[in-house]
Amino acid sequence: MTSGRQLAYDHLKDTVLSDPAMQGQFVNEQSLADDIGVSRTPIREALLLLAAEELVQLVPKRGAYIAPVAGRQIRELFELRGMMECYSARRTLELDTVPVPEMRGELDRQRALRADDDARSFIDLDHRFHSALVRAVGNDMLTKSYDGLRARQVRAGIVALFSAENRRKAVLDEHDAILDALAGGDAAAAQAAITAHLDATRHVLLAG
Repeated sequence: MTSGRQLAYDHLKDTVLSDPAMQGQFVNEQSLADDIGVSRTPIREALLLLAAEELVQLVPKRGAYIAPVAGRQIRELFELRGMMECYSARRTLELDTVPVPEMRGELDRQRALRADDDARSFIDLDHRFHSALVRAVGNDMLTKSYDGLRARQVRAGIVALFSAENRRKAVLDEHDAILDALAGGDAAAAQAAITAHLDATRHVLLAG
């Protein structure tokens, strides 16, 4: 059975932190406890874990604060993603383990979403598209390190969708370019496409 702390942690990390409306807001512990169906103690325990991950800030006498994603955090996140994903592109081509069918499936599901579908579904598929490539390297430490960025990646991706008109279509086009290069066995083109995709999102976030 999943503990109350784990339920609270998962809900906070996967839902509350990725809600653009919560950026710059304090967490209402009682409201959150009511939504999940637990007491406030598991909520506080989960917030301590998230504070240790630097995903929330604990302010004395005020509670847990969800700070807007800052410029330095954005730059560091996308620099780290670029290193991991570009390496994964080159390495999977060397190993002949590029997960083209899996990535194409995630991209097709992204494309099938209606324009009015929630941004969270779109960005969840975005993460799955990229993580499939990293996972295909077969390096467990790399995969775990990349998965550790998931909450920040999802949060940044959702904010970017709300910050730029037609960002959804641009993301689909950029994913197409990455997949075409990988399917064609062109490591340099794949790395260039990944870099262009990440740079585009980073620029949207820094400008917004």
